[in-house]
Amino acid sequence: MPAETSPVLWHIKVSNFNEKVRWALDYKGIRHIRRDPLPGAHMLVALVLTRRVATFPVLELDGRAIGDTTRIIAALEQRFPDPPLYPAEPDQRRRALELEEFFDENLGHDVRRVAFWELLREPEFVRSRAEEITTPRQGRFLKATLPVMTAMLYRRYSINQQSAAQSLLKVRAAMRLIEEVLAGGEYLVGERFTVADLTGAALLAPIIAPPEFPYGGHLPLPPRLQEIADELRALPAAEWVLRTYARHRPRSAEIGAETLSEASSENGATPVSDHVDAGRSHAG
Repeated sequence: MPAETSPVLWHIKVSNFNEKVRWALDYKGIRHIRRDPLPGAHMLVALVLTRRVATFPVLELDGRAIGDTTRIIAALEQRFPDPPLYPAEPDQRRRALELEEFFDENLGHDVRRVAFWELLREPEFVRSRAEEITTPRQGRFLKATLPVMTAMLYRRYSINQQSAAQSLLKVRAAMRLIEEVLAGGEYLVGERFTVADLTGAALLAPIIAPPEFPYGGHLPLPPRLQEIADELRALPAAEWVLRTYARHRPRSAEIGAETLSEASSENGATPVSDHVDAGRSHAG
């Protein structure tokens, strides 16, 4: 697909919902362009593109701007059916879509709320890591506007001590459910990787930090968030996340990713892709 007609993904690098769509694009090998505007400005970009939602990710595909992760993956399944993320068998497909919806509503938002609550209580930590979490330009912007951004995020995502505590309970419950559904197996539905596995693993990735998570998974955490991460990483579902990433998170299909990977190798760094054994608005 020529670059001028390639899909364009507007995303936030460290967001779990954005990782869900990145993974779908990469899994299907869909060559695409990525754009990551300044924090806060992404809401205006989303509104301009979709005329209906103020959240990322947004995917521009075949002249449309799609602004919900479930809708984006549905569009990708229709436009690029192979390799499939939806099971062919009707009952399995229904179950996979049910689990996708469950994880979106009872895991993804809650992982985000817990992480933001703990991170934003440590403003000096955020400032010290801002350029690593985002980009140098975005990091400078984030450091300069952190009090305003904190207030906006607290209001937008209903973040407070009580809601964060409730969200942590929901994350634990969702991880127990994953363990129960797996029942010692490798996949949540049937005998192959589906949208259910992708969604559950992607939404947990920022806190479980598999090596293949492309943005920010290697960064240190503030003490309380590190305690929470250590607790969750000790659960069986976390081991499943690590295995799922190792087996099914392929190299980036972003246009230009090869050049970045080669540059990293020449500088002595190990590209993220080299770790890989390839094989409500749900957004941020």
